[in-house]
Amino acid sequence: MSLDALFDPRSVAVVGASADPAKWGYWLASGALAGRARRTVHLVNRRGGGLDGVPFLPGIGALPTAPEHVVVAVPPRQVRPVVVEGLAAGARCFTVITSGGADPAEERELAALVTAHGGRLLGPNCMGVVDTTTELRLSWGDFPAGSVGLVSQSGNLALEIGRLLARAGQGFSRFVSLGNQRDIDAADALDALIAHEATRVVAAYVEDFRDGRRLARTLAAAHAAGKPVLLLTLGRSEASGRAAASHTGALVSARSVVAAVCRDTGAALVESAGELVDTAVLLAARHRRDRTHPGPRPEDHGHAPTPPLRVAVVGDSGGQGALAADAFVARGLDVPLLTEATRAAVSAHLPSRAGSGNPVDLAGAGEADLRNYAHVTRALLDGGDTDATVLTGYFGDYATANPEQADQECEVARALGAAARESGRTLVVHTMARDTPALTVLRGCGVPVYERIEQAATALAHTARLDRTVPQPPPALPSRPSGRGAPLAADGGYETVRALLAGHGLDFPAAAFVTTADEAAEAALLRVGYPLALKAMGLAHKTEAGGVALGVADEAGLRAAFARMRTATGAGRFVVEAMAAHPHAVELIAGVRYDPAFGPVAMVGLGGVTAELLADTALALAPLTPSRARALLLSLRHAPLLTGWRGAPPVDLDAAADALCALSRAAVAHPELAEVEVNPLLVHPGGAVALDAHGVPA
Repeated sequence: MSLDALFDPRSVAVVGASADPAKWGYWLASGALAGRARRTVHLVNRRGGGLDGVPFLPGIGALPTAPEHVVVAVPPRQVRPVVVEGLAAGARCFTVITSGGADPAEERELAALVTAHGGRLLGPNCMGVVDTTTELRLSWGDFPAGSVGLVSQSGNLALEIGRLLARAGQGFSRFVSLGNQRDIDAADALDALIAHEATRVVAAYVEDFRDGRRLARTLAAAHAAGKPVLLLTLGRSEASGRAAASHTGALVSARSVVAAVCRDTGAALVESAGELVDTAVLLAARHRRDRTHPGPRPEDHGHAPTPPLRVAVVGDSGGQGALAADAFVARGLDVPLLTEATRAAVSAHLPSRAGSGNPVDLAGAGEADLRNYAHVTRALLDGGDTDATVLTGYFGDYATANPEQADQECEVARALGAAARESGRTLVVHTMARDTPALTVLRGCGVPVYERIEQAATALAHTARLDRTVPQPPPALPSRPSGRGAPLAADGGYETVRALLAGHGLDFPAAAFVTTADEAAEAALLRVGYPLALKAMGLAHKTEAGGVALGVADEAGLRAAFARMRTATGAGRFVVEAMAAHPHAVELIAGVRYDPAFGPVAMVGLGGVTAELLADTALALAPLTPSRARALLLSLRHAPLLTGWRGAPPVDLDAAADALCALSRAAVAHPELAEVEVNPLLVHPGGAVALDAHGVPA
């Protein structure tokens, strides 16, 4: 259902309006009145009174015309009667500020009542909604106008972001406080921002992802629409007994899942409000242009590496230029040596002692003539050697010490803006100045200005990743689990999980499950052969518990190992399994874990007993496709071990990818297992074979 009545209603009624600036009702009422040139505004307070010449009416029923949007700021026990009265009057949208009093079931019933009448509900327990493009201000606090749309589950965080944006010369196009999300949720609000022409950058602070896959589809749609999304969330991870039951549980945190979703959908996961604002300012200021080096899809061209963003650095201090270069390289950007042609163009404006390789040191040329800042910067932008140029140092502060330079410094600032605009490339300024006329000119020309070089570096790094992402909408899940073999998987043990995974196409060595030493010896003789592996069943971490014996060469060794293992573990059931020894093999860990918001999440990493120590993993929503699985394998830090390290032959990546797909298919079909893990998955030049498997019942 449309959210037009939320952002641009024809009429608004504030129920709980107040003339007391210490109360929420005052700020809601005064904000609503600020837009009365565009819409009809009604103020309701049963005790009477008025604000700014507008009288308070006793109830919605007393209004001369029906309100389209009702803002509810009354005590909890009065919320439902107000909503009922509003629905009877024909209201289409309710923003419920009120918090406390109602339990979740009552809030859900309230939302169901509204939606059953074709309406929408924002909240309860929210801070309101703002649309600066429609003169709608139904919230407490100041919301500067700009081109950043924000969806937030924290009101105070929104206020902080607003103040930081204002200091950077930016502001909000829209702001939506989600509250308890009983009807309008993060995905709804983000969809509305994507469709909003005045919103150029979408920002979100989300704690509760609800239907994570739906939100992921929204993030991918935003990227496809050219609306970059910056996501801020909590860093919490689940610390439960289930997490300790497997390596997968320890390696897949809630935040790591969100990071994987952002990577695949083309959103940027940021670490703080400041980082969000720094990146939003750069994204909002960029002139519309074709993306530079968008990069291939991960599955194209053998997963060719995406070229990093190339940055030219120019400054009036050699030290600052060098530190800036370090900051960019540390964040994955490239500071390349300039071509001879560009160096010649730059050197024409520099003293002979100046360095022009990148970083470029003005070496006093700026002090000699402020126009050299613009001349050198234009040469770098027009040269085409780099995608972005960063001017670092003192520019913007000359007029502070010498007011007579104010006009010239502003003139140079305009020239810098023109150089960026005409080149179609990104220009960023880092300066020790603050709030000077020249900086105002720069911001007005669409040039982002930062006080610290790390702000500029982080913003450029996020922007580069966004530009180079080819979004992948989340894979669809079956409408209902197949249920095939569900009772078989219920205990999560190796025997049952092995059968489940083998049924979906995963290879295992020949094996027999036994309870006695005689059965083990018979299985070795007739079915498995020597050398073999003996494993105790019922243990999550067999090696640490003494439940694994490898390379058993004969019957005597088997019986001795069996006796030791039974004493050490107390196990009642064992598996005799053929040894899988392959030259140039690499041990991986592969697993799928059900996330409460995003559903099944596939994980692959370097495996064996060092899986948690190395923590070299890659995640994606399941089920996987072969190309996606292959891309995950090649994204590991230790991927060179798979592609042929120091002359070794490469492993069979297709077989490894097929094994990951089989595991993910099985996990999706069996939601009765909260986690499914294979560790190790032995990949080698001839294929892939699973050597152990484990499940955790939901």
